[in-house]
Amino acid sequence: MDAELDRLWPQAAPGLSDEEILEALDGPCLRMNFVSSIDGAVTRDGHSGGLSGAADKRFFGLLRRWSDVVLVAAGTVRTEGYADMRVDEASARWRTGHGRTAHPVFAIVTGSLDLDPESPIFTAAPERPILFTTEAAVARHGARFAGLAELCVTSGTEVDGSAIASALRSRGLERILCEGGPALFGSLLQADVVDELCLTVEPTLEAGDAGRIARGRIPSRAMRLVSVLQSEGTLLLRYVRAR
Repeated sequence: MDAELDRLWPQAAPGLSDEEILEALDGPCLRMNFVSSIDGAVTRDGHSGGLSGAADKRFFGLLRRWSDVVLVAAGTVRTEGYADMRVDEASARWRTGHGRTAHPVFAIVTGSLDLDPESPIFTAAPERPILFTTEAAVARHGARFAGLAELCVTSGTEVDGSAIASALRSRGLERILCEGGPALFGSLLQADVVDELCLTVEPTLEAGDAGRIARGRIPSRAMRLVSVLQSEGTLLLRYVRAR
């Protein structure tokens, strides 16, 4: 049974349905999604999935249901053990009922193309994945992904966050969900293309040397709180850009 989610703010409401949560997500945007402990750790034993409880998993699934594309850095793909990008049956039905593909597109940012072409990410993909990469990586490894993925190549040694957002939107993929990791979040912040952050705060103390949700050097950026959900002590916070 799914975790019950109550809205605490702006208007209190108990036991929200999936539709009530989805309706509040609004229209197209680039949305980040992260989970953290109350002392700021973003991983447990090196994995963000180790922090995720039932409430976070439910909300995570609904964010994917909403999305046209799920954007993830290759390091996170490897660390978290991503497979082919598929949503559950209820989400697939909802998506097709709303005129979308049954499953979102999987977009991966990889400066080196250090991915396994025999992974289910490619061999079992319901939608053709997109790989954001560099000219040098394509010259070395691009042939391995022929017919398996669309290669979106940027000049230079790094993949630019602004180019990623523009390329996705030019393909009609306007509801962008980014699941990390911190370096990619920092790159997108530096490019000033992040519209929203969903942050689940799990009621645990982790300490250790776990990192933070974003890395890199950016100007301080104000955000505005628009929603607070809760479930058995877990808080699900949603922030948008303060314009």
